[in-house]
Amino acid sequence: MRGPLCIVLGFLVLGWSAFSQQAVVPPTAARTPEKPRISLDVAVTDKAGKAVGELEPFDLTLLDNNQPRKILSFRRTDGLTGSRIDPPIEVILVIDAVNLPYQAVTQQRLEVEKFLRLNNGQLAFPTSVFLYSSQGLLVQPAPSKDGSALAKVLDKASGTVRARDLSGGVYSLAEQFQDSFKTMQKIAENETRKPGRKVLIWVGPGWPLLTERFFIESNESRQNYFHQLVTLTNKIREARITIYNVAPVVGVTRELYKGYLKPVTEARKMEIADLALEVLAVNTGGRVLDPGNDLAELILKCESDISPYYTVTFEPPQAAGADEFHSLKVQVSGDGLAARSDIGYYNEPW
Repeated sequence: MRGPLCIVLGFLVLGWSAFSQQAVVPPTAARTPEKPRISLDVAVTDKAGKAVGELEPFDLTLLDNNQPRKILSFRRTDGLTGSRIDPPIEVILVIDAVNLPYQAVTQQRLEVEKFLRLNNGQLAFPTSVFLYSSQGLLVQPAPSKDGSALAKVLDKASGTVRARDLSGGVYSLAEQFQDSFKTMQKIAENETRKPGRKVLIWVGPGWPLLTERFFIESNESRQNYFHQLVTLTNKIREARITIYNVAPVVGVTRELYKGYLKPVTEARKMEIADLALEVLAVNTGGRVLDPGNDLAELILKCESDISPYYTVTFEPPQAAGADEFHSLKVQVSGDGLAARSDIGYYNEPW
């Protein structure tokens, strides 16, 4: 294992790099299909909202479409220290410079730097910083606990950032949505290659909801957006990502997304707003925090919510057809205990 100094030096030398995808090599020979297994990371809290980390397998009951599902494996993990199976939780800070005016983006970046320098720059979790701007997505090559080093690199990189012009009307809104959503897709695809649980904190209001009726014009477009929802939802779960959202007060509406939290079970019911960042956050067991200008404090609140956790696996039933939605619920024995995890998954025939 390399020491902290090596990690910091490696980070400073590498700086920022353009986000890229690696080619996935398909299997060369057909194999007999195996019964799939699904893994869930589950956070449990008490009445006071404090994380509970001493439960046993018999304390949890998993419901799949309201029917008990056998838990095939169970493990506890301290998110701070990790285990022989899982590394410590990685925190991914995504700084959104696309969906806010430039002045708000500058203040947002300063708040993230303030968070990184708290506690003399010693971070609780290995942290990665992703900077999403009109230039695309820039990523810090490796997670680090050295917040001071991260802040220095962020400050240097932000000098070239230009927020997107938000005055382009309907077409500008559609472009913002497409680029932002694709960015989340790319993050999820690449995080599936990395072990362990990740907590992604999107700093910014997220992409436009596009609730106006003319943004979906046909059954074909509904089918297309439904396919995107199914693909991204399953990919986020496979990558073991829980999404949190914090945002400044400027330009933020925190009510519209609440009308789209009901799971989409079929394409004909699909709306573009079902793909909203806030909806994804809630559906992964994360949270949408009330907007505030002290973003450093809001990020700390997210971190206080993520350790310890449990990982359970189960075998989904045979699906009757493609993209069959199954609701999930984890019940916990004990007075006042509550569990949060993915609210469901899209099952496929096997």
